[in-house]
Amino acid sequence: MRFSPTRAFLVPLAIALAAGVGMPACTKPVMETPEALVVASVNGEVLSRADFEQELWRELALTDMSQRTLEDVEPFKRALLDTYIHRMLLLQEARKHNITVTPEEVDRGVLRLSGDYPAGNFNEVLAQGQLSMAELRSREASRLTIEKLFASHVYSRVAVTEEELRAWYGAHEKDFHEPEQVHAAQIVVKGLDEARRLQTQLKSGKKFADLARRYSLSADAKVGGDLGFFPRGQMPPAFDEVVFKLGVGQVSDVVSTEYGFHLFRVLERKPARKREFVEVRSLVEGKLLEQKRSQAQETFEQELRQKAQVQVNEATLQAIRGRPAPQQATAE
Repeated sequence: MRFSPTRAFLVPLAIALAAGVGMPACTKPVMETPEALVVASVNGEVLSRADFEQELWRELALTDMSQRTLEDVEPFKRALLDTYIHRMLLLQEARKHNITVTPEEVDRGVLRLSGDYPAGNFNEVLAQGQLSMAELRSREASRLTIEKLFASHVYSRVAVTEEELRAWYGAHEKDFHEPEQVHAAQIVVKGLDEARRLQTQLKSGKKFADLARRYSLSADAKVGGDLGFFPRGQMPPAFDEVVFKLGVGQVSDVVSTEYGFHLFRVLERKPARKREFVEVRSLVEGKLLEQKRSQAQETFEQELRQKAQVQVNEATLQAIRGRPAPQQATAE
């Protein structure tokens, strides 16, 4: 399971909570913890049963799985375990390189998260996920730490050459073809007689934009009926059928649609063309860098996993059934 810290909180918060983003891990050595209380160890760092069960229950509760059978719960357990192990490896690597985040950085991250929700709703979402603000801050600190790890030890080593940029552009030329477009305006009214009357006024020299502002029923009336530039297929077929046949400055005959009776005027035209490399170089560079960074991140994560000493306590994992066990049962 690939982890992308830069995207972890771009989805709704409830989904991010269900995915267990930025979960802290217990750091007790394996030998100090009874085996029944350990789900897994990663390079000697323990994932406790208590932490794992609590997070699993949160996930199941948020996904309407809290009353399902053990068989239903099993895929959730495996996915969550993989996420935990993956994150622990990344945080261990960050500690190895002395990568940290400041309280101010965490503050800004939490503020960005809360800004995605109307006033009051953010705390409600936290409550639904049974998550305290302290836990959220811990998760955000982990996310930002991993983000810094990737930025300093993965993405910084990725670069693209001019030859690669031109080769990518050549292989994706079709993506840079722009279809023919027209810049048009409209007047739309309820009745045919009114449309004919406006048509007569236009022929007598009245300005299209002025009549649109005064009489058109469409929302674009306030800007003189201006529809902007558009290619074929973006507007209703009846619009395309008319405007793409008009010359610049020409006004259509009355056109009837489900919206009413229209008059169209073409203001400008853009012929179909291919955007040249110089126009899209920065766009191409962004796309290619994103691809190479994604590949480099995947390789980096795979290498961490291959070198890691990971032990999973299958007996304890199988004993977990979703709902957190009572404290006394866990200690037995």
